Amino acid sequence: MKSILFTLEDSPAKYKQIYERFKSLIEQGELRVNEQLPSIRQLAECLHVSRNTTLTAYEQLTAEGYINGKGRKGYFVNELEPQLFSRETPVIPPKPPQPTYTVDFKAGAVDQANFPLKAWRKLSNAVLTSNNAFHYGQPFGEICLREQIATYLLESRGVKTDPHAIIIGSSTQQMLIHLGQLLKKNFQSIIVEDPGFDGAREAFLFHQFALETLSVNENGADFSQLQTMKSQLIYVTPSHQSPIGVSMTIQERQKLIQWVNEQNGYIIEDDYDSEFRYTQRPFPALASIDATKVIYLGNFSKSFLPGIRLSYMALPKELLARYEQQFQHFESTASLLSQLTMAKFMEEGEWNRHIKRMRLVYKRKMQCLVSALQKQFNEHISIIGQQSGLYVLVKLYNNHSEEWFIKQAAHYGVKVYPTSLYFINNRPAEPLIKLGFSHLSCEEIILGVKLLKKAWL
Repeated sequence: MKSILFTLEDSPAKYKQIYERFKSLIEQGELRVNEQLPSIRQLAECLHVSRNTTLTAYEQLTAEGYINGKGRKGYFVNELEPQLFSRETPVIPPKPPQPTYTVDFKAGAVDQANFPLKAWRKLSNAVLTSNNAFHYGQPFGEICLREQIATYLLESRGVKTDPHAIIIGSSTQQMLIHLGQLLKKNFQSIIVEDPGFDGAREAFLFHQFALETLSVNENGADFSQLQTMKSQLIYVTPSHQSPIGVSMTIQERQKLIQWVNEQNGYIIEDDYDSEFRYTQRPFPALASIDATKVIYLGNFSKSFLPGIRLSYMALPKELLARYEQQFQHFESTASLLSQLTMAKFMEEGEWNRHIKRMRLVYKRKMQCLVSALQKQFNEHISIIGQQSGLYVLVKLYNNHSEEWFIKQAAHYGVKVYPTSLYFINNRPAEPLIKLGFSHLSCEEIILGVKLLKKAWL
């Protein structure tokens, strides 16, 4: 120990306070046997006291056997017999044993075996040697990444946007927090899907928006409800509705665009999972139909790597200037190194190659999961959302609660996930269980489903 810093009171005497502090540290084992203490001079300078004060404290500790002085070498902690002092050990209740799982159907993980680690590491190392890596970065994101995203959105989603209208952030929820700060001056409420992404809902509630709910089921959203609502804002997940998994048809998208123009409001389009559609080509994004009334959100978490913490939004022109003015003095929440590496990754074509490869990988896994469920459960379940995304919902018909199904699965070594947290008012008659598959092998998927049959039937 070279130095230590703590507050000294006016009383009792300062040497006594120093003595008590070191005595306590030694008795509690914070200072180990033979550990060197700060010199008399160093301690006096750290605590802003005289050398005589620290010397008196050390002499008292030496006299009582807590430390010993070795001439010019300094003072060292002695080994103490346990019975010479009483050590108060806080009673920490034991943690309950954590269940172990043979198969975890977690959604949101990625396939580690097919991750392009070699290409990403090569580009990341190159970025670390560049001059651009040694500063804080731009508040709204690095222009090299914003340009690559603008190109990608035009080619893959039909969205035409200026790179400077794209804002980079660390997560969809963080982008919604910033967006809510911008919109709450002109809007007091927002329509959200029911069921819907709970993270978005919490972001809106953080800014005290009143929530109106749009009912969604396996057949899609009930847009007739919009006529009775007062809100001018709506948050939707049209490519892969969260959590039901249905996609909004082109006719529904056009109706929604017509509605928002009549209301003079905005659509917040969360286009997550749009890359992974297995039965047909993805529908064009809402922002491709009318970019003046749609705030487009995307991220790299599900399609690439959750830990990269990169999301983005494309703002309509009339909101962009206000956003830049309001947040110009805030640092970007996204890692500069991740932004620069992803920009290179996209520029060199690695991103498009990765998406094409993973679309095939995840399609095979989806087929494996659906086939295994149908084989093991037959008419006892319905499968929802198998056309796209990285999970399915299983509707179960044997008259038990969601909690029962989760506990039974855990008893057989399988972790499955609830959907009740996504619902507000539109709760289903039968429980829905969420099964993710992206990080599992086909063998693990088949084993997990067999174990679920034993647990549930």
